[in-house]
Amino acid sequence: MAETKVKIAVLVSGGGTNLQALIDAQNEGVLKSGEIAVVISNKEGTYALTRAENAGIKTITVTKKKTGSQEAFEEAIEKEIDKAGAEIIVLAGFLSILSEKFTKKYEKKIINIHPSLIPSFCGQGFYGLKVHEAALARGVKFTGATVHFVNEIPDGGEIIMQKPVEVLEGDTPEILQRRVMEQAEWVILPRAVEKVCAQIANNK
Repeated sequence: MAETKVKIAVLVSGGGTNLQALIDAQNEGVLKSGEIAVVISNKEGTYALTRAENAGIKTITVTKKKTGSQEAFEEAIEKEIDKAGAEIIVLAGFLSILSEKFTKKYEKKIINIHPSLIPSFCGQGFYGLKVHEAALARGVKFTGATVHFVNEIPDGGEIIMQKPVEVLEGDTPEILQRRVMEQAEWVILPRAVEKVCAQIANNK
């Protein structure tokens, strides 16, 4: 039987650095049980879409403004996920909170990366630089990144993988953000996606 790769839908909102980490991992064979089938952005003209197009990956833009409501927005995303035959959804800097109805439909099939060691500095309102600002304000010696399954609670799903990163003297939120990306996010996201894809492939 020919090995079929698990198709992945990646949801993005911005520059797409975590998407790039996945594309690189796919090219390098780190991500071998899955392949990115579609990249969906909730904003027009994001650089993440350019990254996907450069890699020859299908791109779609679905905005809440055009669809008119959260429900219609999520239904449009679901349609694209189903059309691509995706069995797993990766939120790579996707800044729109998904409803319980959506997360329940794809239970244990949605993966998110968060730039802290959950349960620290996570949940509603903690995203982007705000996470690193909070870590520095608290004076922690270590922060990091967490890959977790997504449920109806923001950053509340089961943890798949974590990696700590040292906080250094003189760190600004921007410097810390960059170090967490390079040393943790870009390392564990592809590994965690591979792990979940391999489990799905083995259960087929």
